[in-house]
Amino acid sequence: MHKLLLAVDGSAAAHRAVQYVVALAAVFPSIEVVLLNVQPEIDDWSVLRVLTREEVEAMEESRAGDVLREERAVLQAAGVRFTPLVEIGAPAACITRVAAEHNCDGIVMGSRGMGAVSAALLGSVSSEVLQSSDLPLTLIR
Repeated sequence: MHKLLLAVDGSAAAHRAVQYVVALAAVFPSIEVVLLNVQPEIDDWSVLRVLTREEVEAMEESRAGDVLREERAVLQAAGVRFTPLVEIGAPAACITRVAAEHNCDGIVMGSRGMGAVSAALLGSVSSEVLQSSDLPLTLIR
């Protein structure tokens, strides 16, 4: 594996996924990482009626920057080469698309650890990525 997409969402599981990639990079120093945070599109009418589309996009980008800040610091401290990236939209679709666009060899992401019933009713991003991508997927709990 030479290039990994590392999807983070601010959760503890995502932070453990970053730690996993740091450990992997210690063994395989040539690894490159695409550090991705996907923000849901803001579609609340009470927000959209008072803010311009550009202001809403700036809010979405700002939230993503907050999520990426800690993870960027961890990767930088470990000397891991990475490219931070923010996408706005449906998480699973964005993860799958970005991994393909950046010619990634695999995807690493945290799993929130929903039970089988919750996952069946609500679905999960990791389940959707597993079904929609042909790349190896490593889930960290």
